[in-house]
Amino acid sequence: MASLRFSFGTMGSGKSTLALQIHHNLSQRGLQGILCSQLDRTDGKVSSALGVSADAIEVGPRLDLFEMALAIASRRGRVDYVVCDEAQFYLPAQIEQLARIVDDLGADVFAFGLLTTFQGELFDGTRRLLELADERVEVQVEARCWCGERATHNA
Repeated sequence: MASLRFSFGTMGSGKSTLALQIHHNLSQRGLQGILCSQLDRTDGKVSSALGVSADAIEVGPRLDLFEMALAIASRRGRVDYVVCDEAQFYLPAQIEQLARIVDDLGADVFAFGLLTTFQGELFDGTRRLLELADERVEVQVEARCWCGERATHNA
């Protein structure tokens, strides 16, 4: 059964690296997937601080993610999964579209993002992900604060 999984962590916790690894592993097994990002350091790519990157669909405010997945599924024959980096910046309506991809297309969605702004407030996309996700997983790599302790907020 398909699910919407939200993996979250602070900056530097390896979210983009994990997104790239999941996309690579699934595509190597012959699954048809989509890699998406918004506001990444490099246009049209998901990139990690480790230097690994892959081409991605840039998610803008006008992109309907469900319609995009439907169009790709009709060209490729199916979509098995969608990996979304920087999901905290997606609009709440786009998070709802991700849930629809799971429910209507039967594709797994892996969303990665931050929980809060530097002021400790939830991002709008994050709030909707927390409300709709079937699974919520904190990334286990602990980024460190300038003081040496485990990072809990983004500066």
